[in-house]
Amino acid sequence: MDTLKALQAFVKIVELGSLTAAAERLELSRSVLTKHLAALERHYGTRLLQRTTRTLSLTEAGRTLHEGLVPLLGDLEALEQRLQEGHERPRGRLRVSAPLTFGVRHLAPLVSSFLHEYPEVAIDLELSDRQVRLVEEGFDLAVRIGDLSDSSLVAQPLGAVELFICAAPAYLQRHGRPEHPAELREHRCLLYSYASDGDLWEFRRDDERLQIKVSGPLRANNGSVLHQAALDGHGIIRQPDFLVGDDLAAGRLERLFAPWYTQAIAIHALYPHRRLVPAKVRLFIAWLQRHLVTPGPRKALP
Repeated sequence: MDTLKALQAFVKIVELGSLTAAAERLELSRSVLTKHLAALERHYGTRLLQRTTRTLSLTEAGRTLHEGLVPLLGDLEALEQRLQEGHERPRGRLRVSAPLTFGVRHLAPLVSSFLHEYPEVAIDLELSDRQVRLVEEGFDLAVRIGDLSDSSLVAQPLGAVELFICAAPAYLQRHGRPEHPAELREHRCLLYSYASDGDLWEFRRDDERLQIKVSGPLRANNGSVLHQAALDGHGIIRQPDFLVGDDLAAGRLERLFAPWYTQAIAIHALYPHRRLVPAKVRLFIAWLQRHLVTPGPRKALP
């Protein structure tokens, strides 16, 4: 048995959740992949995966093996790339997770230009507002906007954005224009499901600081959905400048409470803590830091 290839195959099976998908990714036949898995189970004397016709799930032994293997194989890949640096360009597959709307508007052109610069790197980009588990799901890095909850990951700053409170002129004509943040309690607000502060919207003006609990007719886990609902006059939104900036400039949305500052949120690139970081990861983060343009907050809340 080629132990390294068998272990790499096992990790890929777990990452993709399918023998067929893993075989395609590794460019192996399904039968060869099945032999790798069977050889590992014989070697360790225990079942690593529970297999049915529809699903694959890790046994306790398989979970222990997978949790230990992912950082080890990552370090091995990084070591190989480090040895090749200076006479060979970075190569291999880079799995990236990023928020949907931000990814479409800001990351897409940078991914394209990165691929032109480093054609030996292949990128798997998953756009979703869900916060993926990097190690467990096999991602090399994630772009996150907002609070960072996982202290086991390394965070590299990419920029910052400001949240704006705004509404369509049609909504303000029907329901009136609130002049103070406290009036939001009487208005229809459109809520982002993944907001770290839930239904509490925070405001600051000089030394005054407020937290207003809001509610409304729509809650969604994607900013574009809330953005469209606001344009259609269904309520007031709190969304980042990269999403609403053009509509504010064109008058399709109107900003509320201009003397007040709302929450400023940071953008980070996150990757698993490793002794050796793969060159493709380091170069992609450096590319984002160099080329990503965000308006940035006027004044960050402490």
